[in-house]
Amino acid sequence: MAEQTTLDSLLEMGFDRNRAEKAVSHTGNQGIERAMDWLMEHEGDPDIDEPYVPPVGNVLGGSDPQLPSPAAQPTAEGADPATDGGDQMIHDGDTKQPMTEEEKREQIKRLEELMRVKQEERRERERAEEVDREKQRRRQGQELLQVKQKLQEDEMKKMVDLRRREKNDDKMAKQRVRDKIARDREERALKFGGGSSSRAVTSPSAEGPPSSPPSQGPPPAKKDYNECRIQVRMLDGSALTSVFKAQEPLAAVRVYIQMNGDAPEGQDFTLLSPYPRRVYTELDMEKPLQELGLVPSAVLVVAKK
Repeated sequence: MAEQTTLDSLLEMGFDRNRAEKAVSHTGNQGIERAMDWLMEHEGDPDIDEPYVPPVGNVLGGSDPQLPSPAAQPTAEGADPATDGGDQMIHDGDTKQPMTEEEKREQIKRLEELMRVKQEERRERERAEEVDREKQRRRQGQELLQVKQKLQEDEMKKMVDLRRREKNDDKMAKQRVRDKIARDREERALKFGGGSSSRAVTSPSAEGPPSSPPSQGPPPAKKDYNECRIQVRMLDGSALTSVFKAQEPLAAVRVYIQMNGDAPEGQDFTLLSPYPRRVYTELDMEKPLQELGLVPSAVLVVAKK
């Protein structure tokens, strides 16, 4: 009758009969505490409320047909059947005596207190598990943030390296252009006799002969100049002045402007004389300054093409 007592206790505490029968069956009828533990552990199972089907031959509260009845059990040798039967009846009567209302209340109170303690323990266990899950979630978030920061740092390093390489490539390209201009100037200077690339310094030899009062007699012979003084007016209004050989080509003047002027690299320009106005072509660039009438001095203007 212990099985039936456990089931009745669970029912009196307010548990559903189907759940109570499952608890008693799955715990092997090992007491009210084990049955309550099973109910609290499996409270959230999806099949907890499915109808309970007891195993064949096992009915809660029923008697086992395989057990022999007390009447069929042999008595001990020398024992008085009447006396033994009387004791057995008294004993059976004691075990089957129902509990009083006060005893039931005490048992229910004790079981409710036990269930309250079990529920509190379960809540504490769930809170601890929730704390562990939150710590794990934060740890994973920190690890993910560190990975993202590492990727961003690597990307920034790649961009810095790329910009540094691009800057170095631009610098090398500009240097190659300067070297090419210098080589072109040297080749032209060697080809046409060379010339001075320094800024002009006014010298008496570059100027014409000093004026002299008119005198009688034949006019002086035309002087043959070996140098010429060229002043170049740039696009921004500044001026460059230099002295060139009379036999140097006009291209030497253009190279000098490219090397010493403020014009942007790679910008193409042309030269012209303001008075009389004359625009010099590419063919004129190969002609000597003397042939172009720029000796002993001249003013050239830089103009965009």
